[in-house]
Amino acid sequence: MDRAAFACSTAFFHDYSSASHGAICLPQGHVDYIEKVESFSYSDFFRDYLIPNHPCVFSAKFTEGWGSRRNWVTRDGKPNFDYLLQHFGKAVVPVANCDVKEYNSNPKEQIPLKEYISYWKEYIKKNYHSPRGCLYLKDWHLYRAFPEQDVYTTPIYFTSDWLNEYWDAIGLDDYRFVYMGPKGSWTPFHADVFRSYSWSANICGKKKWLLYPPRQEYHLRDRHGNLPFDVTAPGLQDSSIYPRYAQSCPPIEIIQEAGEIVFIPSGWHHQVYNLEDTISINHNWVNGCNVAIMWSFLQDELAAVQREISEWKDTMEDWHLQCQVIMKSCTGINYKEFYNFLKVIAENRISVLNHVLDEEASAKNTHRAATSALGMLHAVFDLKRTVQVLTSLNANEDFKKLNPKSLSPPPEALLHHLKAAIDTALL
Repeated sequence: MDRAAFACSTAFFHDYSSASHGAICLPQGHVDYIEKVESFSYSDFFRDYLIPNHPCVFSAKFTEGWGSRRNWVTRDGKPNFDYLLQHFGKAVVPVANCDVKEYNSNPKEQIPLKEYISYWKEYIKKNYHSPRGCLYLKDWHLYRAFPEQDVYTTPIYFTSDWLNEYWDAIGLDDYRFVYMGPKGSWTPFHADVFRSYSWSANICGKKKWLLYPPRQEYHLRDRHGNLPFDVTAPGLQDSSIYPRYAQSCPPIEIIQEAGEIVFIPSGWHHQVYNLEDTISINHNWVNGCNVAIMWSFLQDELAAVQREISEWKDTMEDWHLQCQVIMKSCTGINYKEFYNFLKVIAENRISVLNHVLDEEASAKNTHRAATSALGMLHAVFDLKRTVQVLTSLNANEDFKKLNPKSLSPPPEALLHHLKAAIDTALL
């Protein structure tokens, strides 16, 4: 991060309330196309896309050195099934049935990759028809299962990644995925986990994206407040069911070619189609630019849980704690873990500020190395944003009911430490 980008971030994120992006209208649905690697810096991306929360598309030049683009694709641009079988055939992968709707999603099963590829070959041979339906391999944690494989290198623009930094630190999960699916497979209308950013790189094939900026989804809800499963369904034009649909803007459409990367901003709802046999790599990620949006989402999630079990508020022992348990089960994180998430990121940034790491030490921790490469100003920015969100969390009435003084360290002590570190760094 250069000084101009740091100054821009300071001006934009001057307080917590400035962090929630409102409705966004891009001129004529325009999405910028980033052509050249050498003329596009991290600070350019930070200033022009992360801060304003705008989508963009990176050309295939940004992925041309990846092992997956060399090895996973045949000379005619198709999935290299032989290579995938040889290196990953015994892996068990999650597969969704695109032809079946279950709780506004597609049901999943776990099967060996070799079985899925056998199905895929047969599906192609039968002109993309099968009694099993259209099966789509989704959310495969390949990076975690095969860290030694030469698959890809995360572009620098996406390396300020608090989600994967935190989950790698606690060793429980990650938000790095591989998707593989035949022509016609698709993902229903949704916004990403925790209202995170996502980036999606096509290794081969072609996708169509339908994007809706934040707040547009309000117009797409039915009279019960539910979002549509398929945003292209004719039923949305029935005003007795979808009374605000006529007020919605048309979606922004992106056609993503092989090698290209699509950046999906925080809180943008979208629906995605594979127009050809397609393999893609996807990350969900959060950083200082959208962590307040994540915090706002978590507050909404807890409020929904509280409404759902409100009738037991006066009779259930530890009702507030039970709400946190349910929230964790449904959302994947609760308020105490969110505090721990902020603490881990803050401690890592303080480490960057307190120590000048040599190249050898940096290489031992990829996230620390990436943060160090982005510069000390980025570490200061991250700490300032952590302070803003942590201050809001500490003042939250539901958080206060969880005995935050029992946390290690208590929030007040952590805030004092962070503010002192920022003051020292800016001297």
